[in-house]
Amino acid sequence: MSTSEESREPAATGLRPEPSVYAAASAAGDPAHQEAAGVSPTSPVGRLAATVERLRREVRTAQAEAEGRALIELAKGILVERLGCGPAQAARQLAELAEQANVTPLEFAVEVINQAARDRVSEVTDAFLAAAADAAERESAAVRLRAAESGALAADDTQAVADSLLEHALRPLGAVAVAVWAAGADGSLTLAGSAGFSPAEAARWRYVPPEVATVARRGLTERTGQWFASLADTGLPTVGRHLHPEGGRVAVPAGTGGRIHGVLEIAWSRRLEPQPPQVVRQVEALAELCAHTLETYTPRQDLGQEPRVLPDAAELMDLADGLHDPALVLVPYVDGSGQLVDFRIQHVNNRFLDPGGRPRAVVSGALLLEAFPMAAGKSELFQRVERVYATGEPFRAHRMHLTALVDQVSLSAVADISISRHGNSVLLIWRIEDETARLASLLQHAQRLGRIGGFEENLLTAEITWNDQLFDLYGRPPSSTPVPLEELPAHAHPDDAVAIGRFLRTLLHNRRPASAAFRLQRPDGVTRHIRLVAEPVLDTDGRPLLVRGAYQDISAQHWTEVALAATRDQLAHTEQQATERNRLTLQLQHAIMPPTQAPLKVPGLEIAVRYRPAETEQLVGGDWYDSVVLPSGLVLLCVGDVAGHGIEAATSMVVLRNALRGLAVTGAGPGQLLSWLNIVAHHLTGAVTATAVCGLYDPERRTLRWARAGHLPPVLVRGPEAAPLPLVRGMLLGAVPEAVYEEAEVALAAEDTLLMYTDGLIERRDRSVEESLTHLLTTVRAAPRTLDQQLDRLLTYSRSDTDDDTCLVGIRLG
Repeated sequence: MSTSEESREPAATGLRPEPSVYAAASAAGDPAHQEAAGVSPTSPVGRLAATVERLRREVRTAQAEAEGRALIELAKGILVERLGCGPAQAARQLAELAEQANVTPLEFAVEVINQAARDRVSEVTDAFLAAAADAAERESAAVRLRAAESGALAADDTQAVADSLLEHALRPLGAVAVAVWAAGADGSLTLAGSAGFSPAEAARWRYVPPEVATVARRGLTERTGQWFASLADTGLPTVGRHLHPEGGRVAVPAGTGGRIHGVLEIAWSRRLEPQPPQVVRQVEALAELCAHTLETYTPRQDLGQEPRVLPDAAELMDLADGLHDPALVLVPYVDGSGQLVDFRIQHVNNRFLDPGGRPRAVVSGALLLEAFPMAAGKSELFQRVERVYATGEPFRAHRMHLTALVDQVSLSAVADISISRHGNSVLLIWRIEDETARLASLLQHAQRLGRIGGFEENLLTAEITWNDQLFDLYGRPPSSTPVPLEELPAHAHPDDAVAIGRFLRTLLHNRRPASAAFRLQRPDGVTRHIRLVAEPVLDTDGRPLLVRGAYQDISAQHWTEVALAATRDQLAHTEQQATERNRLTLQLQHAIMPPTQAPLKVPGLEIAVRYRPAETEQLVGGDWYDSVVLPSGLVLLCVGDVAGHGIEAATSMVVLRNALRGLAVTGAGPGQLLSWLNIVAHHLTGAVTATAVCGLYDPERRTLRWARAGHLPPVLVRGPEAAPLPLVRGMLLGAVPEAVYEEAEVALAAEDTLLMYTDGLIERRDRSVEESLTHLLTTVRAAPRTLDQQLDRLLTYSRSDTDDDTCLVGIRLG
């Protein structure tokens, strides 16, 4: 026997024995159990067991007969209305028609009810019968669905509804338990009735506080049926989870007229496979039956809970009138089919403040979407109210943008919103942002600082508020009209017009905080040096509502600046000298390193070089390149970069470049040349540091021997592919007195292109060297027809942002 039967049958007979005793007596009533247990049917225990079993059968028979009689009487009433006959004739007609159809009177009665009702249950019954396997299953399905409906509507409490649903409609679907949850106005859940769960388990789950995530709450918040194949897949707690941890669960919201009164939760002991649409609709119809009982449900006091008092609209109106914020009392407005389509504004309190300035009488009594058509727009205010009414979960938001449409004009306001459900009504409170309190705090703070005048200018209404200090700064009486920001140039010195214009553009057009210093010319002829700071106040859509700010008298600071004018002149002279020095350095660099160089005449080899100086003259650097045909017939190719900027870097670059060219005539390899150049950098140039790549190209063998000193390797472009040459060891020049540099040799083929460059070509502050090198390789793969065009393309599409010098050497084999 299931636990639901244990808890239900004693209530029907007026007996409440302990479950263990009742189960033992029921088992003993079975002759097979009596024989196995050695209990004689004539013994006192056997007689008691037989009595319990007889009463059990009588109760079940009586329940079935009562449910059947209710359906038959309903069918008889339909025949009386349709045939215009009396009750006795309707009973005879029902019996004759059932006999002619070869079905029982109960089954025929259900068919009559379905044909007459054409309601949700009849639709579900038709769909379910169409999918039934045989006639017997179709007949039993029709009877049990109507029996479940009859039992639910006739039940005097939700517990009886749960028993009826499990017995007649859900157990045939394989379900083992059912829970009916009532949703509170605060979003809480109360177990109003259950079947299939033990009394102890039901007591543990009698109340679920708001915002606690459970299977039932998922159905409440989502407002659609939630079908879970297994509880193990959800991770959500729920009643009876430990009893059926792998079983399926379904949570379907139970609501009418747009409001969800609770949730119907159904449990299976096994994994739940996907159900056909007719079964899904059957469960939704059963949840709708639960809603009619939950609509008037009140928690039992024997569960340790206070009974819920659901205030009607009149009590809620009194509550709204006692609030200090604007409030509206909303009641649901449903159409002829019972669907929620809007909310009627039942009442507005005396503190109501409409964004469009409309009086209370215009708004009170209207539908919400009629009074505020923009509520269904971007702010989703109507959707928020609808959700609160459906689920009972309150909603609060800070600085929501409200819009009212008055006389075809859209008017806006920013407010804090609170929405809560009370009984069958919704209380909507909005607190229009109180800028006066904010301004008072701002002005008090400014007064403490001294000699500061605060202001606020409303950009929508053109209303301007000044404090007393600001009137004093302007030399105007407090009774005069404040000066708008746009008229500020008329009160300032003409030479400050540019600064004031920049200030106004930043503040009003770019909508960013701004500051400006200017000379204020007062009506009494006194000139004061003023610093003005202001910031815009934006709504949730980023549009300016008003401007707040403060004026500060900085005349004392101005005279201090006058006293330091001589020092500034001296600094300006020093700056001029530095500029002249940089100009001479740049001329020296350009003389030694021209942006382009006449091409070398080497058979079968095309050579091109580029030099791009820094855009800022103060950043004159030490990048250098060289390409020269040596007496041996080899071609020297090199690029380098001296650390630092200025005249020291430029002169060190000249030393290293000329030293390398002179050392190259010795016939030494690139590794040895860099070793000698390291000695020059360390001892003969004031211990500067530099990086370099040095290569010797042999036109006869078409090979390049190269070495590097802390520099990026050359890039080889061969056909559609481009890649840097494998790294060889070599530290930067000048770091140590002596260093050894590794050499490598690469064989080149016809149409190959080799590029040497300094880091000014690729270096970025926000990217790694690897990322910048990847971009370079992508650019060089699309090789133009000539080498000069390729070098120009690299300089054009360079992504470097360090404003550094750039040297670039390229060779291409014919």
